[in-house]
Amino acid sequence: QVQLVESGGGLVQPGGSLRLSCVGSRNIFSIDIMGWYRQAPGKQRELVATLTSDYTTRYADSVKGRFTISRDNVKNTLYLQMNSLKPEDTAVYFCNAKMGVGMYWGQGTQVTVSS
Repeated sequence: QVQLVESGGGLVQPGGSLRLSCVGSRNIFSIDIMGWYRQAPGKQRELVATLTSDYTTRYADSVKGRFTISRDNVKNTLYLQMNSLKPEDTAVYFCNAKMGVGMYWGQGTQVTVSS
C-alpha cells in the first residue's frame, strides 16, 4: 500500500504556471505506474499524464507540450509541471499509483485558472 498527498494547487491567471507535488508514504521507484488525473465540476475524472517505473510517459492530447510529469525517487515525490495554463485546465487534480492489482489515490488539490 501507499498513501499519497498532493500539494501545489491554487489560483493562477491564464498563461501562468503551477507545479503540483505528490508525496508517497513509501519508496516510489518500484511503483508500476504513477500519474495525474483531474476532475472538473460535472465531468468525469480524466487522465492527464502517467509515468511508468521505466520512465515512459503518456499525456492527454489536451496537455501535450504544456505539462510535464516527473519524479524524484529520493524524495518519493511525483511532480506535474503545468505551463501555459488555460481556464479549461480548472479542476481537482489527483495523484494515482498502480501497484499490481491495487490502485491508490490522493485526496486531490484544486487548480483554478481564471483572470
